[in-house]
Amino acid sequence: MNRHSSSFKAKVALDAIREIETIAEIGKKYNIHPRQVQIWKADALKNFENLFIGKKKNNIKDDNTFELERKIGQLVIENDFLKKNSLKINQ
Repeated sequence: MNRHSSSFKAKVALDAIREIETIAEIGKKYNIHPRQVQIWKADALKNFENLFIGKKKNNIKDDNTFELERKIGQLVIENDFLKKNSLKINQ
């Protein structure tokens, strides 16, 4: 049984997605069974949207982090203000 690298599978799947050649021609070109080309093409199309999920999650995390850091900064300023004014009142 041949083991193919993920980069090889991606190359074959991309050729199949482009549809410049038939599945049979792609299979012959890479010396693999046409059914395998179909499987890799289907897998690539099925998982294609997952390529962008990680980036989307990171952007959401970054937005949340930014908002939390902004709130922390605001609270630090308010806390310092209250400390200074409470010292003036207690004197």
